[in-house]
Amino acid sequence: MRRVGIASSGLAEFSKSDSTIESLMLSSVKPIFDGTSNLSQDDIDAVLTSTNSDSKYLSNVVSELSGISPKVSHSVESLCNSGTNGIVSAYSYIASGLADVALVIGAEKSNSPGLVLEWDVSRGQYKHPIYWASMFASAHMRKFGTTMEDIAYVSAQNHNNAADNPFAYFKKMFSLDEIMQSKHLTDNLRLLDCSMPCDGAASILLASEDIIKKFTDNPIWISGIGQQSLSAGFTKNEDLACMKSNIQSSHQAYDMAKKTPDDIDVAELHDAFSICEIIELEDLGFVKPGLGSSYVRNLYETNDKKINPRGGLIGCGHPLGATGIAQTIEIFQQLQGTAKKRQIDGAKTGLVHNMSAAATSSTVLILES
Repeated sequence: MRRVGIASSGLAEFSKSDSTIESLMLSSVKPIFDGTSNLSQDDIDAVLTSTNSDSKYLSNVVSELSGISPKVSHSVESLCNSGTNGIVSAYSYIASGLADVALVIGAEKSNSPGLVLEWDVSRGQYKHPIYWASMFASAHMRKFGTTMEDIAYVSAQNHNNAADNPFAYFKKMFSLDEIMQSKHLTDNLRLLDCSMPCDGAASILLASEDIIKKFTDNPIWISGIGQQSLSAGFTKNEDLACMKSNIQSSHQAYDMAKKTPDDIDVAELHDAFSICEIIELEDLGFVKPGLGSSYVRNLYETNDKKINPRGGLIGCGHPLGATGIAQTIEIFQQLQGTAKKRQIDGAKTGLVHNMSAAATSSTVLILES
């Protein structure tokens, strides 16, 4: 297979707006054409759109609006990890030789139909994602003694990080006390333990090794990919104190990249709810099971921004189809050394973790400079 790299990216601010899904997508595509040397519409062989929108023929519509006539054009929908799944699809087209250059565009509106999985009747009346997150929190608390204060540190740290991200939905930091006192939505999750649906868009340009030098002198390479789907039903989770698809997809990515968790300099984790980040730190091998809470507390106390430097989903907002692409863009910028106030010194290897529907499916990418 051919080596595949990231050449350029574009973001639109995560917010609430009256924009259409097509307009959101175009707003993230424009910075790529404005900021990428020697790039023209004719260079792009594949356009993939990542969204849970009900809009039809969206990739072709956005291609036409962007002035692109691609060989390959289609949408990717996989709830919250649609974005990284779109990147993996684009990677596959390029690695196989079916395309040389691919543009992946993700966007969502705050009222996306992907916010709730209606199919999973095993959840009964508790269809909203916060209920499965609350079950994970209960299981982790029972098994490891995790506390409500432990969970609050995740939100506090990610809101602090988001303060340096001009594209983030939240524009303020929250103290531990504010988070602890925010409204309870379940027995063990509060309002500020939750990521917020919003409008947003993100785009990323991938190219083959022999073509990418036309666009950039500083490409970032996708060296590891892991994807794992368990089911669509939440009840297939065997142990709610961990997320099996995270473990399996991370092992695949580490093996492909020939890396270990110790090699990761910076990571974007899918903190749809505060408890998720604690469990993911354990699942992905950054710490042993049960130690995720103390790790997050240490990040907060030392102001270490290695995890979710852009603010995570909690600080940035969570426009489903854009999230995985925005996470990948953050690692891309970190490894390029262009993350400005968020920059992690000396970052050479980064990880992206993006999951869907109570971790019934997960995607992990490893990037290298």
